[in-house]
Amino acid sequence: MKKILVRSGMSPLDTFSADEIIKRNAIGNNVGNLMYAYSVFRNLTTENVELVSDYYRTNPLDAEMINETYDAYAIPLANAIRPSFIPTLKKYTELIQKLKIPVYVIGMGMAFPYEPNISSKRPFDDDVKRFVSAVLEKSNILGLRGQITSDYLSYLGFKEGQDHQVIGCPSMYTFGENIKIRDIELNTSSSISVNMTPKADQEVLKFLNSLSDHYKNLNFIPQDMDEMILTYSGTPFLGGAINTKVDNYPNNLMSNVYKNNQVKFFLSAPSWIEHMRNVDISIGTRLHGNVAPTLAGTPSITIPIDARMRELSEYHNFPRVSIEEINAETKLENLLEKVDLHSIEKSHQRNYNNFINFLNKNEIEHVYNYNAKGLKLPFDDKLEKIKLLDPVSPITSCSSEEMKERLQKSFEIMVPKQEKENNKLKGKIKEKNKKITDLKLDVERKSEDIKNSKEQNKKLVLKLQNIENSRSWKLTRPLRLLRQK
Repeated sequence: MKKILVRSGMSPLDTFSADEIIKRNAIGNNVGNLMYAYSVFRNLTTENVELVSDYYRTNPLDAEMINETYDAYAIPLANAIRPSFIPTLKKYTELIQKLKIPVYVIGMGMAFPYEPNISSKRPFDDDVKRFVSAVLEKSNILGLRGQITSDYLSYLGFKEGQDHQVIGCPSMYTFGENIKIRDIELNTSSSISVNMTPKADQEVLKFLNSLSDHYKNLNFIPQDMDEMILTYSGTPFLGGAINTKVDNYPNNLMSNVYKNNQVKFFLSAPSWIEHMRNVDISIGTRLHGNVAPTLAGTPSITIPIDARMRELSEYHNFPRVSIEEINAETKLENLLEKVDLHSIEKSHQRNYNNFINFLNKNEIEHVYNYNAKGLKLPFDDKLEKIKLLDPVSPITSCSSEEMKERLQKSFEIMVPKQEKENNKLKGKIKEKNKKITDLKLDVERKSEDIKNSKEQNKKLVLKLQNIENSRSWKLTRPLRLLRQK
């Protein structure tokens, strides 16, 4: 039996409780990461191949152990080309350079503005080059999330079609070529799923936030870790990413969707997809927030807010509207008239075949033949034996006993986390204070140097004046002597 190590915070077969996920950060700060991990596990698990999660451990010192234990390393990536991820990318480069097994990058993307200047030099260009070069020594070709990322790697000197290939997000191929979107007849009783990003345009957030006023059968599906903590314990992690100052965003328990118990935070991709089968339509600014309903056959409307979402929604042909199409007068009915809810179906077969082509180029064993013959997948057999946990609902909807248990567990997790963050902050303050002290000493030294320089200049000026006076006296002495005679 071959074993493939997979970059993921948890396996789809893991049933970590909410507090365990928070403690381990098993979702990598965003539960959307579970979606493409699920696809990789489902598509690459065969009767001869077992997949194992690396639980986001990235240590170059593990190279020898990995070489001895595993036959390959699959690395699904999201928007890995961004400043905050570069330190991790550098660790991966160092680790990959030490590996002797194949390494497959499946779905790498970038985090650029909506209209990026690809040819603009970036401080991390060389780091990305080294990572890509290291991977190409261990596999034939990299799989990228979209054309913008492909253009960027081409700008760095790598050849499209030879070194890298656009495959989209692997999450879209979770169920192979089987995507069929249902029709919708929208009314006030329709089940609506909403997803949002705090950094989205205010007009967009106003529109999405206002949907709960018109559709009572609505759920908000948050994705970020801080939102999970808020839902689970009632308060976000201090110093975390959730911004309580953003208007028109459900970022506290007084927001309508929290007060009305309309929030669900999912702990696994399969349960998230299953929930979406009973939803009439999904809308929002989150990519995987709309991948989940798509895989469930539920109509969706995506609102891309950056290049990361733009390249993926364009490649997979998501029903989408631009930020500019949303204003104070916009209604959901208006947006439904602007999109083709079945557009994904028109390109999915081609995209799926392209994905299989990518796997074949890297000689990766996969379940395409199972899908083609309508056979049950090996991974599904394993998943059926697992009891998946229900999504987390707001703490305000819990019984007093569960509320007490959540608060106790949150306290046990968050206090050490906060102390760690405080220590980090203290370390940074100490480091900055040292720099300030060093700068003050440097200023004092330079001030003393300037003072000494001024003194030296004064002495030099006096010396020059004395020399000049002496020369003048010597030159005029003969003339004075003649006058005396």
